[in-house]
Amino acid sequence: MPNASAGRMGRLGWLWLSVLVVVIDQASKFYFENRLELYEQIVILPDYFSWMLAYNTGAAFSFLADSSGWQRWLFALIAVVVSVVLVVWLKRLGREETWLAIALALVLGGALGNLYDRIVIGHVIDFIFVHWKQHGFPAFNVADSAITVGAIMLALDMFKSKKTGETVND
Repeated sequence: MPNASAGRMGRLGWLWLSVLVVVIDQASKFYFENRLELYEQIVILPDYFSWMLAYNTGAAFSFLADSSGWQRWLFALIAVVVSVVLVVWLKRLGREETWLAIALALVLGGALGNLYDRIVIGHVIDFIFVHWKQHGFPAFNVADSAITVGAIMLALDMFKSKKTGETVND
């Protein structure tokens, strides 16, 4: 049931943050796809950080990337369902739930940014490559970063004191 203190629109006002994430994500992907060849690297901090163009047909950490193509539509469907759930959740939030609204808006923006890639381009464009000597973390993008920050915020929200003064016990 919607929180009465939130009004009819809940915290949908935070959708501007989702749109901002999508715009920055798509602009950065466009820039790096037109600046770099596939797997070409521009070293920013030797042994730590590079820009590197990569394509991901799978999910996080290239999960199912080697499959025959069905995963593109499965992950797109999951992103659509999750996006609808997040919008409904935002609509039901109360005024005091700003932290949660920001977290949901970040996850939504990231999901939509990668959904666009998956449906329109056929793969997700990644370009941020963090590495330590010879070991690298899978390449990622702004959308992935927004999803990660939003998910961390959601996890932290679970441990936060409730408005009623109730706290989470170990």
